[in-house]
Amino acid sequence: MAHTVPMSPARGPAKAKTAATALAANRLGIPSVTYFVISMGAPMTIVVGAVTTGYSVTGLIGIPLGFVVMGIVLALFCVGYVKMAPHVPNAGAFNAYVSKGMNRPLGVAAGWGALLAYNGMQIGFYGALADASGPLFRDWFGINLPWWVLALAGWAVVAVIGLQHIDLSGRVLSVLMITECAVIVLFSVACLVHPANNTVTFDTLSPDNLFKPGAGVLLAIAVLGFVGFETAVVFSEEAKQPRRTVPVTTFLSLGAMIVLYTLGSWAMSVATGPDNVVQQSREHGTDLIFFIARQHLGGALADIGRVMYITSVLAGLIAFHNAAARYKFSLGRERVLPAFLGKTSQRTSSPKTGSITQSVLALIVLLVYAFAGWDPVVQLFFWWTAGGSFGILLLVALTSIAVVGFFLRHPSPDSTWQSLVVPIIAAIGCVVSVALVLANFAALVGVDEDSPLRWGIPAVYLVVGALAVVWALTLRTIRPHVYATIGLGAKSVTGTGLGLGNPDQFLDQPTDSWQLARR
Repeated sequence: MAHTVPMSPARGPAKAKTAATALAANRLGIPSVTYFVISMGAPMTIVVGAVTTGYSVTGLIGIPLGFVVMGIVLALFCVGYVKMAPHVPNAGAFNAYVSKGMNRPLGVAAGWGALLAYNGMQIGFYGALADASGPLFRDWFGINLPWWVLALAGWAVVAVIGLQHIDLSGRVLSVLMITECAVIVLFSVACLVHPANNTVTFDTLSPDNLFKPGAGVLLAIAVLGFVGFETAVVFSEEAKQPRRTVPVTTFLSLGAMIVLYTLGSWAMSVATGPDNVVQQSREHGTDLIFFIARQHLGGALADIGRVMYITSVLAGLIAFHNAAARYKFSLGRERVLPAFLGKTSQRTSSPKTGSITQSVLALIVLLVYAFAGWDPVVQLFFWWTAGGSFGILLLVALTSIAVVGFFLRHPSPDSTWQSLVVPIIAAIGCVVSVALVLANFAALVGVDEDSPLRWGIPAVYLVVGALAVVWALTLRTIRPHVYATIGLGAKSVTGTGLGLGNPDQFLDQPTDSWQLARR
């Protein structure tokens, strides 16, 4: 139980805070949070893997345009998202937003759904790590290691870093991300300087691509790249200046992602020629960008790019691990998941139990895949990340509706445009995007329309959401003191969000004293 600091006659009541229930404050500046957010997008992984796979699987050339369109939709979403951010200083962003903008049961559903989505993304990336590093060990050292050995090596690195001070992860990601982004820009410039047929074309950016059959797949592929743009709020409790860090980081990260993805995918089509990019992607696969780099920049820089592909995946693993651990921490702290998850390390104030739980879960999945002999690329990386990205888009749509609901009940005195008009437009765009991705989900995961995965993966979110709502309603009846603090974040420990003391003191009180919680 948290211990309240005694009142000082000179200073008044001190903050009720304990290292066991609080994240480390004032640890992250704007650059560090930006590195976390962009790392979750894994730019090199998207340009090398998702873009080439998208060209080859769909046969569509409008992937660069898909990034632009999806980026605009998400930018509109971010206007209301960051406007509401000061009202939700919570390491579990989605559940806090939905709790405040809609209701607590749906907030719990959003929290559980986010946990499922981020776990899917984080664990799925281990398959990509093995795929990226395997060829390098084979070509450079003549060692053909099993994929699970490489995945477990990465798992050990992530597990250790996840238990350290959050700013250590920020420093690691800063080095990886700056180098990774520089490589993408360098490769893209090389493609544009050496265009096919000596002509720089813009066919892949033409709006006509949006009106071709299967165009919804373009948005589905783009969603993979933007996963993580929303997580600045997740680190708000550890930010030095949350009110400034969250909006600046959110728009800065999203803008960087739009530029990198659009530039990389468009430059690739310029180097091959828009009419040949699909055929070249099918022929070379994820090696296409390195094949082009080898022609125009030499083998050394191409090899550097391969190394950065590995570090891109590793950076994504670290970032997703931290986000998933903080969602577990947030839900445990509010006691909508087991309370032990809401504890932090006395040494680092990192979400220790959430981090360990995340590592154990990932280890179990990797061992199961290793013993079963399942494919690490398609069945681990592609399926798990596709499911995770769909879940996050679904939560973005739900949150966009919650933002509108919040400002309808709490009108902003300074800007109706930012707090209502743009959020309504964003909510419409997000809901349409979910519908388009769902309609093309089979193509996204690369299965037939009659495959169980076609509807099975999206249905998991409905099942988990329904169970979460039932659990929240159960809490409202049997533990109203817990229900009352859903969505309050750090205030859930002290009850300050309701003007109450520590909720634990009300454990033996009749539920009549908690009628406020029954909303």
